[in-house]
Amino acid sequence: MSFKSNYSNSQIGYARMSQITPEKRNAKSQCRCGGKTVFFRAYNGESLCANCFNDSIFDKVKKTISKYDMLHYRDKLGVAISGGKDSTSLLYILSHVMKGHGSELFALTIDEGIEGYREESLKNAETLCKDLQIPLLVCSYNEFFGFSLDQALEERTKRSIKATSCAFCGPLRRRSIDFAAEKLGVNVVATAHNLDDVLQTFYINLYSGDAERIRWLDPSYRTAQSEFRLRRIKPVMEIYEEELAFFAYLNKLPFQSESCPYMNEGIRTEIRLHLNELERKHPGMKYSTLKTILTISSSMAVDETTRKKVTSCEVCGSVSTGSVCSVCKTLKLVS
Repeated sequence: MSFKSNYSNSQIGYARMSQITPEKRNAKSQCRCGGKTVFFRAYNGESLCANCFNDSIFDKVKKTISKYDMLHYRDKLGVAISGGKDSTSLLYILSHVMKGHGSELFALTIDEGIEGYREESLKNAETLCKDLQIPLLVCSYNEFFGFSLDQALEERTKRSIKATSCAFCGPLRRRSIDFAAEKLGVNVVATAHNLDDVLQTFYINLYSGDAERIRWLDPSYRTAQSEFRLRRIKPVMEIYEEELAFFAYLNKLPFQSESCPYMNEGIRTEIRLHLNELERKHPGMKYSTLKTILTISSSMAVDETTRKKVTSCEVCGSVSTGSVCSVCKTLKLVS
């Protein structure tokens, strides 16, 4: 099964894919339980009915949480939900697997201010949280920084600043999540970075020569860093993007139907296309690459003489690897 690399009109696309016959996917016509196959995992040859597919996703998330000690008893967990397929799936999954865990579950959404795009996802987040009876906090770049992403990118164009939209948005979004988490009073934040996201981030850091950030891909790394007030976890980091997309469709979750209008400015889209093509030709390649990446990141001994020391930003006081943090640098560009 293959997904279009961009997710324009994605709800229609996923609906069509669910109607692909098992024969066309070289799958068995029946699941191991005897039910009708709705999903075929090419990388391990599994034919799964709807119930078994859902159970497999829940089990994968439980194992990831347990393996990397992501959640502790009585944690207050905030799930960063954008309203897209990955984050809506994550919130739905956690609402099930955390039952009886003794922890509290909240949701937080950041409105970057992308006209004509973010409105749908905000509505989706509100709808899902209401259905699941999970408290939702919505915050915005305007609230925290005094401008929207659209306005920041307009300034970038006016000043001929050579930086991608993701380079602008990334630091601001991460800081906004920190601010929102502080408002909610949570001590853990879960983001919906899937297996594909981890692979793409690895290659971006590899091509840019940033060894320290490759080290950060180890799920245990940030947990061990006492200088970070929030524990950040990625419960779906071992699940393919296409599986989360199918999970959202199968469970009729509301999710964003259009891609971010700025998504194709950076190298990530090119890497995504390349990895998808390799996976199509060599099923399981992504999963084996993830295992290699985690082995590399967890065993890396970064040279202490060149390691980026964690300190405090001299402008805002936040944790930083330089005298001025990336957020303050971004704010200076557009102020």
